[in-house]
Amino acid sequence: MKVKKHSGELVDFIPESLKQSLRKSGASEAQVDQVYDRIASELYEGISTRELYQKAFNYLKKHRRVYAAKYSLKKALRDLGPAGFYFEKWVCSLMHYMGYETASSQTLRGHAVTHEIDVVAIRDNEFHIAECKLRNDVDAKIPVTTPMYFLSRLKDVTGLPYHYFGKERYVTKGWLVTNAYFTKDTVDFGTYYGINLLSWDYPEGRSIKNLTDEASLYPITCLTALSEMRKGHLLNNNIILVRDLLDQKTQLAHIIKNKEELQEILKEAEEMVAFVR
Repeated sequence: MKVKKHSGELVDFIPESLKQSLRKSGASEAQVDQVYDRIASELYEGISTRELYQKAFNYLKKHRRVYAAKYSLKKALRDLGPAGFYFEKWVCSLMHYMGYETASSQTLRGHAVTHEIDVVAIRDNEFHIAECKLRNDVDAKIPVTTPMYFLSRLKDVTGLPYHYFGKERYVTKGWLVTNAYFTKDTVDFGTYYGINLLSWDYPEGRSIKNLTDEASLYPITCLTALSEMRKGHLLNNNIILVRDLLDQKTQLAHIIKNKEELQEILKEAEEMVAFVR
């Protein structure tokens, strides 16, 4: 049987791939089998991956909201757009977890021109800059031209002093971070020139999806109890992570007056952060 990707391309349906994605929600093997059987009974030739995702999301949600929330991580990262501002804030949180002090939306004067830098990250004597690429297309891939362009920017700011966090520093490394995928050429080029690469599925075992689960760095856009309007309002109030929401319950209470709605959101948020399969 064939399924239709977002691009319109028809590819073989692979049952184990669907089961594996369901397992990543944290559902038990029995629950995964139940959800898979429900979906399998509704499959038809040419079904879209979007419809498959929605079916899986809805059935997981019936078991437990947190399963659906975790399952929706990839979409939730896209929902930090369409601009990249909130994604850059999220990347700051990710790099902070990795031991860096961070700041987003910085301006660095290079040898030749001035650069808008998405994220600067400091750890010990390391001074890293990061280029963040948020993509809204489900199957988007970052082409090799992106690290080529970034390398030229990296070279232009290398060897100059910048004052950050109370100390004069020199750029030592560059990062290319995306919620999408890298092409093989992108990985080869970035690896050869020493650019740290981080994407949805790269590097294996330490990718965005792995690190997010490991550190519970779930964006609020994962939460099923939040309406799209609520998500936008909270993002505008600089509440990016689910754990931010829990740390700012007083502010949240000022935004959400309905006590039942508030409790439902907080319950899901607490389960999301504390969840252990």
